[in-house]
Amino acid sequence: MSKASREERRQGPSLVRGKFLPQSTYDERLLDHRGSAEWVHSDPWRVLRIQAEFVEGFGQLAELPRAVTVFGSARTPAGAAEYELGVKLGGALSEAGYAVITGGGPGCMEAANKGAREAGGVSVGLGIELPFEQKLNDYVDLGIEFRYFFVRKTMFVKYSEAFVVLPGGFGTLDELFEATTLVQTGKITKFPIVLMGTEFWRPLLDWINGTLLTSGMVSPDDPQLLHVTDDPHEAVRYIVESQGQAEQQAIEARVQAATAERLES
Repeated sequence: MSKASREERRQGPSLVRGKFLPQSTYDERLLDHRGSAEWVHSDPWRVLRIQAEFVEGFGQLAELPRAVTVFGSARTPAGAAEYELGVKLGGALSEAGYAVITGGGPGCMEAANKGAREAGGVSVGLGIELPFEQKLNDYVDLGIEFRYFFVRKTMFVKYSEAFVVLPGGFGTLDELFEATTLVQTGKITKFPIVLMGTEFWRPLLDWINGTLLTSGMVSPDDPQLLHVTDDPHEAVRYIVESQGQAEQQAIEARVQAATAERLES
């Protein structure tokens, strides 16, 4: 067994002051600067593990039909209004022909997966290793467990044609703003980002349109990257219409490029 492997096997729960602390995660061990002195012994092995995660993710998702990722809180209990909204959303997306991708956990993620399965659609869960054990929910048909957040995030972006964001906490906000930044900066092909739950998201939108916009921190068009609604069917219509416009723009761009090339020749 390699030194790196022995080191990682030692990273189990620690007993401190009579209490067991949660096991450290692969992300934590990779990014902890206190381990930098061991880089030559451990990090090259981690690179191979990261590569393997990318290969597994690409391999399992390569033939996935067109899909939409749904984000939202893992803490939302079954029966809550946000949970039922997630179920309806998952069903509406499936009926429109989309596979539904979530983080695979409980709460809003489970709700969207449940709605997708009950509507006869494709239900996907991309799980993540956390300090406290969390398994994929029971409504996931295709599930992949990841060790590294950045690998998992790549899969969400690569295999989704839109993001729909239900109410959630820090993790949901992280996913929302990362997607918005990628679209804003042109690092990915522009796709729809929908916020579900007007009352929940209104204070954030007011801050974006007020503080950020008026102080010049964002461009006038940037707030338009986010579409808010309470209606799952409207969310689906917005996604379909946005994709139709994007496809038409792509066709027009190809025609213009071909015309310019002929004129130059």
